[in-house]
Amino acid sequence: MAGAKPILFTLCIVLFSLRMASAQADSCTNHTFSGDRAFDSCTDLPVLGAHLHWTYNPATTSLHVAYRASQSPSGWIAWAINPTGTGMVGSQAIVAFQNSDGTMNTYTTPIDSYSPSMAAKELSFRVSNVTAEYEGGEMAIFAVVGPLENGTTSGVNQVWQTGDSVVGGVPQVHATSGDNVKSMGTIDFVSK
Repeated sequence: MAGAKPILFTLCIVLFSLRMASAQADSCTNHTFSGDRAFDSCTDLPVLGAHLHWTYNPATTSLHVAYRASQSPSGWIAWAINPTGTGMVGSQAIVAFQNSDGTMNTYTTPIDSYSPSMAAKELSFRVSNVTAEYEGGEMAIFAVVGPLENGTTSGVNQVWQTGDSVVGGVPQVHATSGDNVKSMGTIDFVSK
């Protein structure tokens, strides 16, 4: 029985090391994007296995952003800024999903209710260079956001989301409990 203690201790150390290595691998700071894309800052968002990367350009008050989240090929992701409040309603979203032929579909849509149409529409601020990719079990959205109104970069309300299915080219409702209702917060694009 005395010989079992060192083995158990060693097993605990190995499991802890594997868990730490897995957490570091999932960190935004260790991620490499395809196509030589690079960003100055990033944050690991607290839920939905999501990460936000960005570079702020003070001369144009615009953001080059990448939002990525764990997702299956049949699901969808979205990242949004809510310029009028916190939470989903009022947010200005960028959505992405994979088409049945494997190409990515990405577009902007304002979220005006708890049952939005999810139809492609312009946002209340400029968004350009919108693209998306699916690689290694993650979807990623890339875009240039701005110029931001009044150069606002701190205390920006953000919302992010994932959903399990897309039907007829329309993302279907996401889960309405658990982490899906916790996926919001504020972010400072300058000091991070």
